[in-house]
Amino acid sequence: MTDVVAYLLAIGVAFVINVPFGYWRAGVRKFSPQWFVAVHAAVPMVIALRFALGLPFRWKILPFFVAAYFGGQLAGSRLRLRRAAQPNRP
Repeated sequence: MTDVVAYLLAIGVAFVINVPFGYWRAGVRKFSPQWFVAVHAAVPMVIALRFALGLPFRWKILPFFVAAYFGGQLAGSRLRLRRAAQPNRP
């Protein structure tokens, strides 16, 4: 697997990993212990993924990982807020 494909895979997985944590984060009080866990729990998973794929740390790739991280958190929180706003939800 080329480095580009491996980095794209890792960035995509980082986004997907953060969606459930963003969903959880949207349902807890801001700055509570649960909130801090929801914000930071995905970081070791993404680091382990990078190690598993054999990807070294590169400063020029870091902004893409940060964008995937915050994008996943945002997508998860929007999903929770959208589901909460639906009328007649089972």
